[in-house]
Amino acid sequence: MALQELPDYPWDQMAPYAQRARSHPGGLVDLSIGSPVDPTPDLIREALAAATDAHAYPQTVGTPALREAIVDWFERRRGVPGLTVENVLPTIGSKELVALLPFMLGLGDGDIVVHPRAAYPTYAIGAAMAGATAVASDDPAEWPEGTRLIWLNSPGNPDGRILSVDELRAAVARARELGAYLASDECYAELGWEAPWDAERVPSILDPRVIGQDRRDILAVYSLSKQSNLAGYRAAFVAGCRTVVARLVNVRKHAGLMLPAPLQAAMVAALGDEHHVEAQKARYRARREQLKPALEAAGFRIDRSEGGLYLWATEGRDAWESIGRLADLGILAGPGHFYGDVYPEHVRLSLTATDERVAAAAERLRAFGDNL
Repeated sequence: MALQELPDYPWDQMAPYAQRARSHPGGLVDLSIGSPVDPTPDLIREALAAATDAHAYPQTVGTPALREAIVDWFERRRGVPGLTVENVLPTIGSKELVALLPFMLGLGDGDIVVHPRAAYPTYAIGAAMAGATAVASDDPAEWPEGTRLIWLNSPGNPDGRILSVDELRAAVARARELGAYLASDECYAELGWEAPWDAERVPSILDPRVIGQDRRDILAVYSLSKQSNLAGYRAAFVAGCRTVVARLVNVRKHAGLMLPAPLQAAMVAALGDEHHVEAQKARYRARREQLKPALEAAGFRIDRSEGGLYLWATEGRDAWESIGRLADLGILAGPGHFYGDVYPEHVRLSLTATDERVAAAAERLRAFGDNL
């Protein structure tokens, strides 16, 4: 697919439903986009403010302090020891990395990019931008010859699926057989909800239980947007195979892709503090505990959703019909059609609304359920 043939941005189709939801007497509850609504923690904002005398060009590879902070964070929070600063690289949010990774790895016509069946659309868009072919599959045995890049996403967007150590190990084994790069999008990793992930750490693709000490052609992608409310900062990073990281660094130097210096200082503060992360997770847990039973009372079944920032729900009808029915309640959700062709009867509802708005949505859903 040529760049000029990229599809229209799908969320533009939501405009009439948003207008419909806004007409509700109690106002709109927007659960369609996973954009944080809670404040950025003070310690991060203060670090940003203190670093605004940024007269020199920032380093593409990141400051020594930021690179060390990423290394330390992976060991402390993700159970990944042994990384060095050569294994990590800050990026301008994670979406640009997802979109540009096939290009930066040199993929093109005839190459295949595998991504989950229920998937964030940028995996396929990134393949298209490089001229490669996207294939949706969750089964490593199905991944075809010619696959050059495999995307995993755990916890998943939109479905909240968490991959176990055994599932990650199987994906790595198949990637090795194919000679493919494997990139794992782990930006929701702090948000595990259902057993065993309410008590256990969500495993990383770089976990020694998955890859041993062999990081060859393996990458983990992470964002601070969710755990630290830094979506507006565009603060993310990638870690893994130092050879692949070096290639990304070289491309990014030529392209001028570098994280602004004040944001790098803010990331150091964010990565070094765990209290704000736990506080934010508690907020999302409380919202989830209101919204999930209310959706079930309104006739929805919640599938997967054991982790992440969303509830993946269906009432057994076409997603657009469900989107319309929710809009009549003043609730805006996202249709499963936006996340591939496999789940046309699912909708995605985000936990990123204020406590008051989530409570309003839950009340409306329960009242609707009482009238079923």
